[in-house]
Amino acid sequence: MTTLVSPKLADRTQQLAALAGLDQVDLAIIGGGASGLGLALDAALRGLSVVLLESHDFAKGTSSRATKLVHGGVRYLAQGNIALVREALQERTTLLHNAPHLARPLPFVMPSYKCWETPFYGVGLKMYDALAGKAGLGSTQFLSSTQTLQCLPGIKARDLKGGVKYWDGQFDDARLAVALARTAASQGALVLNYCPVTDLVHEQGRVVGLRCQDSETGTQYTVRAKCVVNATGVWVDDIRQKDGDATGRATQPMVAPSQGVHLVVDSEFLPGDHAMLVPKTLDGRVLFAVPWLGKVILGTTDTPRQDLAREPDAFAEEVEFILSEAGKYLHRAPKRSDVRSIWVGLRPLVRPPQNEGGNTKKISREHTVLVSPSGLVTVTGGKWTTYRAMADDVLEKCVENALFPRLPPSETSDFLLVGAQPGGSGRVSMTTAPSLEAYGSEAEWVQGLPGANTYLAPGLTEAMLRFAARYEYARTVEDALARRSRLLFLDARLAAEIAPEVAAIMQEETGIDPQLAGFLQLTEQYLRLPA
Repeated sequence: MTTLVSPKLADRTQQLAALAGLDQVDLAIIGGGASGLGLALDAALRGLSVVLLESHDFAKGTSSRATKLVHGGVRYLAQGNIALVREALQERTTLLHNAPHLARPLPFVMPSYKCWETPFYGVGLKMYDALAGKAGLGSTQFLSSTQTLQCLPGIKARDLKGGVKYWDGQFDDARLAVALARTAASQGALVLNYCPVTDLVHEQGRVVGLRCQDSETGTQYTVRAKCVVNATGVWVDDIRQKDGDATGRATQPMVAPSQGVHLVVDSEFLPGDHAMLVPKTLDGRVLFAVPWLGKVILGTTDTPRQDLAREPDAFAEEVEFILSEAGKYLHRAPKRSDVRSIWVGLRPLVRPPQNEGGNTKKISREHTVLVSPSGLVTVTGGKWTTYRAMADDVLEKCVENALFPRLPPSETSDFLLVGAQPGGSGRVSMTTAPSLEAYGSEAEWVQGLPGANTYLAPGLTEAMLRFAARYEYARTVEDALARRSRLLFLDARLAAEIAPEVAAIMQEETGIDPQLAGFLQLTEQYLRLPA
């Protein structure tokens, strides 16, 4: 039997006691998304003492709202960004190896309705294979129209000329975030959700720590640190502003947010285990139709947005764009009434500030690492696939700026996350309904909890909820049904129906208000399509 990560690592009372007892840590990280959690694990494995603080739940923001793809980025290949694609392809393989219970290879098909499309896109995808080299997941294939329909039985057959099949990866983003948090904790990091940072601590113009407040008790804490990293995604400018105000320095915004909308429909719109990619829609954007956990994700958009809402709404034109473009390719065109859930994520598109007197480094892999004159380190941009590379760059930048002495090399390239089984066994199926597979080597522990055979929804048992509360830092109904289970993202109406029963279990486990009313309001938003 595999040993479970120590329960005390997820015991909030013990976590807060540990926070209160800290003297000074090497690294304090603000933000519990992909970049912050990846950094926490990397730093802990290198022997640094680490505290990570998240204002809401882990992956509450952008990091739970991806298109669920672990990919090199076909569109970057078209842009000629070879270095970015090559690196992402290598990182794709690493992620699939380190978390086989949460990620898997996924075949994609580009259907061709014009004679030139198959050879044109096929040649580009052969280059994609070449860049992957030994890290490739499968060879690109040219398909006849019959073969294309066999792979994508839900698409229109009329005027279909053929297609191109290639391979990328797929994963469960929010559950990967939780796995990173738990793995970092197992290596000595203290990771806390629902503990927002309220201010930075400065001495003689240098940042030397932070202040935070437990959202549940209101208790305030001060954490001193040799290095503070701002990894809050689209919200990094809020922390940067605090730093600037404390040191009398003007700051310029470095994030221009853009939102991506995803619609979820039933699997009958695209049966099978192949995803569809349309490389160029009416307005030039890419369209995905991706099977995921028994449903199909349609998306995504790329629309500038000025505000930074925690739960942004889709714009009416975005919904119409996805539905109309999907309808051009799917045999049964999806309608508004077919949408089971709609969710929106904000992407932190980076515009590095100029002339701040700080040390700015624009990394070639879409993310930016900035060190302000006070020593505050900010990282933003990037994508899930390259989260490991982002962490490595941040620590390299810290060493360059003398925040740390020379550090040993990263150990994360071959470090299995919690639940992964050695040897790459236990590969999960991401196209069928959720199951115990997602727990990997810990599935037996889940089954040993009360309610193992009591199903509240397909793929969701009472035991899984208890496991989420006891070992996965879940505190509310939303934590359980949005990010430990993905039901809110798959079927918001069903999530609302079972929410009262889930709330009773969560309250029994945590002893706190599970925030049922707020979750029911959220389900309404995930069902509301703008007119």
